[in-house]
Amino acid sequence: MSQIEGARVFREAWIAGVQEHFPGEPKSSYVTSWEDTPEWERRAAGAVYQQVHQFLDLSGGHASRLSREQKGRFVATCWTAQMYKHFEDPKPGYVADWRELPDWQKETDADIFDAIEKSLN
Repeated sequence: MSQIEGARVFREAWIAGVQEHFPGEPKSSYVTSWEDTPEWERRAAGAVYQQVHQFLDLSGGHASRLSREQKGRFVATCWTAQMYKHFEDPKPGYVADWRELPDWQKETDADIFDAIEKSLN
């Protein structure tokens, strides 16, 4: 799968997770279509997709045995690294530690890991 296709898997899983887990009406930027997603965000999504893919590959597929929280934490950590890459001084919410993230975001991050894993089968 190309990085662009992987980035789209990430973005689609993000949108689906937000729609399922976000309490109330999400900000429009949370559910922006792929076509309207900023280029930096597309690149970041593609990088995180590749990191999860490599993580699964390097573990011989055994990373699928991680708990839901561990999967979500991995995605969140990879995303945080991308925020530091793309922004000199990222907003605190972009780089918040796992325990500071809202529950809807934790659930969405775990869903992203699962979606990436499914895309590899």
